[in-house]
Amino acid sequence: MRHMRLNFLRMTLFTVLGFLLFSCSDDSKTARLNIRLTDAPGDYEEVNIDIREVKVNSSDGEGEDGWKSLDVSAGVYNLLELTNGLDTLLGTAELPAGKISQVRLVLGSENTIMDDGQIYELKTPSAQQSGLKVKVNADLVEGITYTILLDFDVARSVVKTGAPDKYILKPVIRAIAEATAGAIKGTLSKPAASAAVYAIVEADTVGTTFTNDAGMFTIKGLPAGSYTISFSPAEGFVINDIEDVEVSIGVVTDLGEVIVED
Repeated sequence: MRHMRLNFLRMTLFTVLGFLLFSCSDDSKTARLNIRLTDAPGDYEEVNIDIREVKVNSSDGEGEDGWKSLDVSAGVYNLLELTNGLDTLLGTAELPAGKISQVRLVLGSENTIMDDGQIYELKTPSAQQSGLKVKVNADLVEGITYTILLDFDVARSVVKTGAPDKYILKPVIRAIAEATAGAIKGTLSKPAASAAVYAIVEADTVGTTFTNDAGMFTIKGLPAGSYTISFSPAEGFVINDIEDVEVSIGVVTDLGEVIVED
C-alpha cells in the first residue's frame, strides 16, 4: 500500500512541475504570520468594527517604510462574537524572517455599536486615516509559523461621551505573539535529483514541498510530533526515507545533508 501511495505521488510530481516556482520562494528566509482577532467582553449588545486592511511593520520608525499588507478577510466584525476563547483569522502573510514591531488595522466607515437595542455610529476618525497601531515586538524565525492574537478590550475601548448617543472608539488592544508550528529543512547531496519532499505521519501526508536549484528544502507549518520524511526524486535517483524525525513548536529541525544515490 505504501509503495502504491509513493508511486502515485511520483506521478503527481510530474503533473505539477509548474509549482516549482513556488518551491523556490517557499525555501527563502521567510516565516509565516497569521493575525487573529479576539475580544474581552463589554457591556453592549454589538460592537461592529469595519476592518479593511491589516499591515505589519518590521521597522522601529513611525513612517511608511517597512509596512507590508497581509492577505486579509476584509469585512465587518462583531467583536462580541469573539469572546470566551473564540477568535477569527484576519489575515496571513509570508514575511522575511526578523523583527515585527507593529500591527496596523485600517478601518472603514461601517463601525457601529448596539446599545439598548439601538444602532449608533462608532466614531473612529484617526483609525480611518492611518489605522490602529498595536505594538508587537516579536522575532520571527526562518521557517516557523507564528500567530499574533489581537485582544480587543471593548469595555475600555468604547467611550460614551457627554453628548447624547455619541460613542467614540479609543482602542485598547493587546498583542500576543507565539509560535504555532515547527518546520523541517535539509539539503540533497545531489541537487540534480530535484525531489518532491513529504512529511508523513502514519498514512497521512501533513506537509510537502520541492527542493530548489541548490537541493535545499523546507517544510513549514508542521504540528509537533514524529514524522517520516519521504522523497520523490527525478528519474535515475534514489533517496531513502528518513524516519522518526521529531518536530517541536518554534523549532526548525535540520536534517543536514540528505544522501542521494544514483
